[in-house]
Amino acid sequence: MAPILDPKFCSRCGAPMSKAVPAGDSRPRHVCATCSFVHYLDPKVACGTIAEIDGRFALIERGIDPRKGFWSFPCGFMEIDETTEQAALRETKEETGLDVRLDGHLGTYSYPDNFYGGAIVVVVYRATILGGTLKADDDCSDAKMVTPGDVPWDQLAFKSSISAIQDWLKHKGLGP
Repeated sequence: MAPILDPKFCSRCGAPMSKAVPAGDSRPRHVCATCSFVHYLDPKVACGTIAEIDGRFALIERGIDPRKGFWSFPCGFMEIDETTEQAALRETKEETGLDVRLDGHLGTYSYPDNFYGGAIVVVVYRATILGGTLKADDDCSDAKMVTPGDVPWDQLAFKSSISAIQDWLKHKGLGP
């Protein structure tokens, strides 16, 4: 696991940061010695879709680390100026070339550590493919449509990849 960011200087005034428990808090935080700004280390949020049409759904092969060469549903980090729904739609389009409609929240998966250090929250939506042309784009090396029977379980990239696909199969009445 990568080390958790340890800020040395305040992002507001540039003064040195130190570890302290702010008033009214119970945990040590990074606090500016000059302006008292508290730098909270928050989890990363990733958003994606299990996008289907005619009983098949889109998978992408990761073209970058972490887990380069492994498969997942289209998913990526949320930007500061978007909702989880917007991030899921954007990431699906960027990685697969597909236009989708969100059909509901499938699940939220959280883990205390990720490949970048710190906690991660993964928000996944069920989606229907409306159009576009399937292609590997952005940070993907391949994209394909698979049936539930063709899921490459031993080649899935992340715990969230496995959990979300299992939950999608249950939602479709195809899983335990």
